[in-house]
Parts: sequence; C-alpha cells; structure tokens
Amino acid sequence: MLPIEKMNEYTAGKIPGCVANARIAPELYVRYGVNLGLRDLNGNGVLTGLTNISRIVAFREENGQKTSCDGELWYRGYRIERLLDRIGPDHYGFERIAYLLLMGELPTEEEFDEFCHVLGNSRTLPGNFTRDVIMKAPTGDIMNSMTKSILTLASYDEAVADTGLANVLRQSIGLIGVFPMLAVYAYHAYKYSEHQESMYIHLPRPELSTAENLLRMLRPDQKYTATEAKVLDTALILHMEHGGGNNSTFTTRVVTSSGSDTYSTVAAAMSSLKGPKHGGANIKVMKMMEDLRRQVRDHADRDEIEMYLTKLLDKEAFDRQGLIYGMGHAVYSLSDPRAKVFRSYVETLAHEKHREDDLLLYRCVEEAAPALIARKRKIYKGVSPNIDFYSGFVYDMLGIPMELYTAMFAVARIVGWSAHRIEELVSASKIIRPSYLSVMQEKENE
Repeated sequence: MLPIEKMNEYTAGKIPGCVANARIAPELYVRYGVNLGLRDLNGNGVLTGLTNISRIVAFREENGQKTSCDGELWYRGYRIERLLDRIGPDHYGFERIAYLLLMGELPTEEEFDEFCHVLGNSRTLPGNFTRDVIMKAPTGDIMNSMTKSILTLASYDEAVADTGLANVLRQSIGLIGVFPMLAVYAYHAYKYSEHQESMYIHLPRPELSTAENLLRMLRPDQKYTATEAKVLDTALILHMEHGGGNNSTFTTRVVTSSGSDTYSTVAAAMSSLKGPKHGGANIKVMKMMEDLRRQVRDHADRDEIEMYLTKLLDKEAFDRQGLIYGMGHAVYSLSDPRAKVFRSYVETLAHEKHREDDLLLYRCVEEAAPALIARKRKIYKGVSPNIDFYSGFVYDMLGIPMELYTAMFAVARIVGWSAHRIEELVSASKIIRPSYLSVMQEKENE
C-alpha cells in the first residue's frame, strides 16, 4: 500500500477532473423539480413515509393559510411536556419513555418493573470485550469507536440475521442497555492511550437508571447529585426521538427496508448521526460561545454581544459561516418545545454549579439573536433557540467531555431508531428506493 503522502499526491492531481464530472448545475434541480436534500424551496420536507411513533408540529392551518405556531413534540400520542409532568421531579423517566416508544403505550407498574429488570440485566458486554475490542486502536472519535463495537457485537449474537420481531426487540433492548458503556469505556480507553490518564472501567449497576449509570461510569469517584442525574435523564428523553425524517432515523428505515440486521442498521444510523450537520450542533454552539468569551470583553454588555453576533452573521467571526449556532431549526418555527422544556432544568443545574454568569451570557445571546437574524436574513418562519443551544452547556456543567457530546445523542436516539426499525419491519414491505434523474451526456459518438 502506498504511503498516505504518495496517495494524496496522486489523488490531488485527479481532483479537478473529479469535480468537473461530479458537479451538477444548481439550476437543473429547479428545472426538473428535484427537491435537493428532500426539501422543497421553502424548506419543507418531502413526504416519504408514515409513522405512529412521534409527531412534530411547527405550523397550523387557519382559513386555508399556513401559519407559524409554537412547536410541539409528541411521543406516541402524548405531548412531551405532559410526559415529563407524569414522571415528576423526583423520578427518572428514560426507561419509562423508552418502553413507551418501543411498545407504543405507557407501561403499568408491573410492566415497568419487568422492563427495568430486563434492561438492567442487559447492561453487560461479552467476556473480555472491553479489552479485546474497545481498548484496541482507541480514538478520540467516540462515534467511530462505538460503531466498531456495535458491528463487533454482531459476531457474538447467534441470531444476528433473524429479523423476527421478538429477536429484533431483544437486540434493540440489548443495544439500549450497552450504549452508555460503549461510549464511556471508549472515552476512557482514548484518554488512557492517547493522554496517559488513568483508565476507569466501572461496571453499571442494574438497579440504577441510565442517567445515573452514565455519570457513575464516567467519573473516577462514581459520585453524582440527584439534580445532575435528573437533568441528564431529561436531556436523554428530549433527544430520544424526533420524527422519521431526520437523517439518522431515515437511514435506519432505509437500511431496515433492505432486510439488513439490527447491528448493521444501527451502525449506519451512527454513521449518519456523527456527521456535523446532524449530531454536532451542540459542539458548534460550545465552540462559538468560547470564541464569544474571548472576543467580548464585558460579558454583561448586551451591545458588545450584539456586535459579535452581527459579525457572525456577516461572516467576520468564529468559523465565518454566517451562522449563529443553536438558533433556528429545520422544522420548528416560533419555538423548539424541547428547548422550552429544558430551559428550567438548565437554570436549576446552573445554580447548583454556580454558573449563573454563564447562564446570563446564554440568555443574552438567546434574546438578541432572533432579531438580528430576522434583520440580516430573508426567513420564512420564526427563529428561536433549539435544544442544542443548551445541551452542550448542560454537558459541560456535568463534566461530560466534548468528545462524548454526540455519543450522548446516540445513547438517547438508539431508542427512537429501534422503534422506527420495528415500525418499518411491521408496516412496510418494500425496499426504499427513490429515483434519480440522469442528466449525463452521452459520449459514445465522440
């Protein structure tokens, strides 16, 4: 195999030809009515399927007119706010909502206890798996490490190719159970290998919640407060599911429709989620806020903050992409219901961690950004903070390293992926195969 430098020298010379032959003129998409990115010219998603798992509401029809409204998120017929109210302030809800999404209905107390017992006892990895798989070739790309582990777990499953519903549900619960372990152990292996830090392999306790176990496994002293676990539990619930159209969930349904196994399907969803356009938004918010702190002298000066945000929009600051990260959403218009729900939890944690100054800075950006964006951009719907505006700040307060941010998303979203995989297996019988129009020029007579 040629060295990387030699290969890059060869491929660099081929780039002009590759680009020329790969580029499709943007006007052709308009001419042929092709919705680039499966979104129309107004940004609305093209209808590609039906789901009974969740619903996102961003607009209302009034007198034949489509009008923006406060966003709503529904899980299996329940508003997300109502579900969190049912859980209450003194209990953890990840497991209960996972049951709801997988089974389609809230569990009785007996069903809930049984599910927690099954899930708790699923938090185990094959013998020597941590040593032989996770600790081999560790990397700071935790999503890649997790994907490697997921595909390797398939080798330990005697019924890997069985797509019967009972088997798929078993595999799904197993993956939900081990995802926190795959994420945290991969991080510790990376820190040990690349940064010569102590490596901690704390075993999860079956009687604890997912959020409690995650914090316990991550921290050297295994300690956490009830507030920390509750806020993380809520973050996981809010990230658990978000309709069938998001990139990784659609990937789940596409791969499922081909008849592939659960591990390959989830690995494909992981590969989608790790893309920065999908799962990396909160990392962008954190890096943007770090840059703001460096560039703005007085963090309480709203005028100075607005000047910095204006520079962001004018492509004169941070990554010069013209974006205020964490503001706006592909679907929601006036508000992201997840962000509205999460705000009070963020405030509670900020007070416990004595991070009120940082909270004030986030509030200033949240208040100033929508008006600035409306002034600078032609927008068709409202702009408001999305959940990723807050989630990175929460993870930072919890001591969760940035390398694990997208992995935390995956720990939650594996539940939604599993529900959509089951729904695709039950309700659909055709492989998903959209059509592409060829605009190739014939060259045979040249």
